[in-house]
Amino acid sequence: MLTRQLISNSIPYLHKEDKVYQALQLMNDYHVTHLPIVEEERYLGIISEEQLLHSDDENRLDELPMTDPGGTAVEANDHFLKAIQVAVQNKLSMVPVVESRQMVGIVTYNDLLRNTSSFMSLNDPGALIVLEMENRAYSFTEINRIVESNDAQITQLNTFTDPETGLTQVTLRVSKTEVSAIVATFQRYEYNIKYYFGEELYQNELRGNFDNLMHYLNI
Repeated sequence: MLTRQLISNSIPYLHKEDKVYQALQLMNDYHVTHLPIVEEERYLGIISEEQLLHSDDENRLDELPMTDPGGTAVEANDHFLKAIQVAVQNKLSMVPVVESRQMVGIVTYNDLLRNTSSFMSLNDPGALIVLEMENRAYSFTEINRIVESNDAQITQLNTFTDPETGLTQVTLRVSKTEVSAIVATFQRYEYNIKYYFGEELYQNELRGNFDNLMHYLNI
């Protein structure tokens, strides 16, 4: 999916002659903490709520520092995962979408999170299993064989190496909702099961898997 397909046209842009109080009001109205600044539709950068709160209400936006436009926007034809990277790396509540520095629209962080759920097949029947192991012990072939030996398939797999422990976490999405037999087989092969979830996937579990994807993309 391309970022242009997720654009929200309801969120307005700021202009460099706008005042601080006007920008804060728009952020409050649209429930975001960042907004892009444009000049005749050319993207200039992003201003944050935190910056505005430390400024005088009557200051113009062009009197304040703004982020470097080069690293805070994505092209309309970029994959939406690129927008997720930009949002996470810059801690943004929205990501500007541009074509040759011209503003095309905005993608909100919440929309990116919702589409990550679809991308990772979290709305389909199935379960999550998270394994933890030494990096040298990781073998996709063996993990896949164990899952298939229980009449299931891997529908999604992500890996993440914890920088503190050096251990690798392998997050599996499998086609079955009842995974006790799969878990038992992994334990029989002396795999460490960090946790697993059945069909009931709550928001905090989605957020955890989203964070694992972010770590994976940053490797």
